[in-house]
Amino acid sequence: MRLSPTVSIPDDELTLRFSRSSGPGGQSVNTTSSQVELRFDVEASGALTPAQKRRLRSRLAGRVSKDGVLVLRASEHRSQLRNREAVLDRFALLVTEALRRPRPRRPTRPTRTAREDRLRAKRRRSQTKGWRGRVDPTA
Repeated sequence: MRLSPTVSIPDDELTLRFSRSSGPGGQSVNTTSSQVELRFDVEASGALTPAQKRRLRSRLAGRVSKDGVLVLRASEHRSQLRNREAVLDRFALLVTEALRRPRPRRPTRPTRTAREDRLRAKRRRSQTKGWRGRVDPTA
């Protein structure tokens, strides 16, 4: 499975299992194994570098088990074939997004006008709150 020009995962590293689905399908739900479960062992993968494995584990921490296995399920369609396509598409999208390097943040500074506006607003707010004090009847 080709994820990007640099990353390609061999099909033998992906394990597909089929089971009965609880999703749509009417009476055939009870007789056909249309749910598809995809398992990908991140730790044992030879297609990924150690840095890519670390990034996958950290970015997909909620989906990767303690053993380092990524598990995805699809049961939204009535046919096994469409569920298989759905889970493979979802896997490709998920892993591609997780492996993408985040853009480095460039530190910025507020402009001089923005600082002056902020201070002006603080003075205005302070004045408004100052007017809320007790009224002296003798004055």
